[in-house]
Amino acid sequence: MKPTRENWSSRIGIIMAVSGSAIGLGNFLRFPTQVVENGGGAFMIPYFTAFLLLGIPLSFAEWTLGRYGGQYGYGSTPGVFHLISGKQWAKYLGIFGLFVPLVISFYYLLIESWCLAYAFFSIMGMYRSISNTADLKDFLQEFQNLVPPEQLPNFPWQLVFFFITFFVNYWIVSRGISAGIEKLSRFGMPILFLLALVLLVRVFTLPAHPNAPDQTVMNGLGFLWNPDFSKLSDVNVWLAAAGQIFFTLSVGMGAILAYSSYLKKEDDVAHSALSAASTNEFAEVILGASIMIPATFVFLGAIGAAEVVKSGSFNLGFVIMPMIFNQLPLGNFIGFTWFALLFLAGITSSVSLIQPILTFLQDEIGLNRKKAILIVGSITLVVSFTLKRTLALGTLDQFDFWGGTFLPVVSGFIMVIMFGWVFGAKEGWEELNRASKIQVPKLFVLIIQYITPLYLGIMLFLWIKKNIPTIVMDDIVDLQVWKATLIARGGLIVLGIILVILIYIAGKNYTPKTKQHKG
Repeated sequence: MKPTRENWSSRIGIIMAVSGSAIGLGNFLRFPTQVVENGGGAFMIPYFTAFLLLGIPLSFAEWTLGRYGGQYGYGSTPGVFHLISGKQWAKYLGIFGLFVPLVISFYYLLIESWCLAYAFFSIMGMYRSISNTADLKDFLQEFQNLVPPEQLPNFPWQLVFFFITFFVNYWIVSRGISAGIEKLSRFGMPILFLLALVLLVRVFTLPAHPNAPDQTVMNGLGFLWNPDFSKLSDVNVWLAAAGQIFFTLSVGMGAILAYSSYLKKEDDVAHSALSAASTNEFAEVILGASIMIPATFVFLGAIGAAEVVKSGSFNLGFVIMPMIFNQLPLGNFIGFTWFALLFLAGITSSVSLIQPILTFLQDEIGLNRKKAILIVGSITLVVSFTLKRTLALGTLDQFDFWGGTFLPVVSGFIMVIMFGWVFGAKEGWEELNRASKIQVPKLFVLIIQYITPLYLGIMLFLWIKKNIPTIVMDDIVDLQVWKATLIARGGLIVLGIILVILIYIAGKNYTPKTKQHKG
């Protein structure tokens, strides 16, 4: 007899939680750079195309499968895939719904801890006296233990803030769905939006640069949004847009499925899915794009802003933005607001990345939540700490390449096939609309069965073709980096093998009986 599963205490709670899962560091760091690098306003054409044909259909599918599986006590992709098919082999396809969020959580916690540390550094004025980007970059590398400390006091800052971040995350998930994750989201999300609005108002009240009258906020928005339609013929732009949709909506990764499995039978999934996706798009397109790039444009101009964007989101968020804060009145407070915003966006996402494996261990293996957290937390602590120590060798990049870029698309492709062809698109559409306040058009059946899989298949093929040198390690010339890459990939393979064994153990005790879906 399975223990009674938890439920969300309110509809707004689940919407806030799923929105929090989606609204993360990518909204405020990754998205603005993607827009500038890929055609400005023209990027929004492939972006919204991917949103409509990939993001929304996958979101509907994941919410629906999660609620359906939760009625029978299954909230992980292996359990739900087994349930809807009644076939032993199907549960193994669900491995990506455990592997992807777990791998992302390993390095996401590390980056999240940087945001918390920089919020502290900001309010304490610890980088206030640094006036140029070179020294601020050194400050970041000193914090990351990549170079000996000179400007930053000799203290294990990264270690301290990593442990704080780690324990806060696992304390929240230890309290459960309603008392932990839902409470975090109900309080954290409004605060996040308030901080974002404070920053937005401050950016929009910035005067023109005193030595360059054309460097204004409005021209900065023009720099961000003016379309370069020639970019639309570049397949890489379409790949970037599809990747951003996966990254920003957290679709296809198993996190939404795990969350929605704690819904009640008559909870509305169609309206909730659209509400969560819309909330994320507001945070990304309206807030995220309007804070960082216009501020950078005012202080550095078009050429400087373009060069900064190419330097990567870490330098943009942790080097350029602090430099800008140092030139503003109340710069310490503004810097604190920026990094507190990033930390809140990070933690509402990271708890969602931890939940799928916890749900699996509880539902499929039969562990109680305390034991599941102890196991997952111990593994996370070891792997994240190793990534921290090997940062200079690119191990974090390897985890992001496989766990955060390539495999989410694979997982999404499997998810849409399982929903459209195994569960059945027509039956899925009916399940989606059950108890819904809105009626999803039947066109959804055609999209989820044919258009979305075709779109994903083409994107996956082109993405693999583009990244063959990285996949086979032809682009690595340094021997130490090559060895570290090999070790990182070996670790990922070991993790995959462990998950396969756990899925096998779980499947031996699985008896769908008459509850399985007949598509």
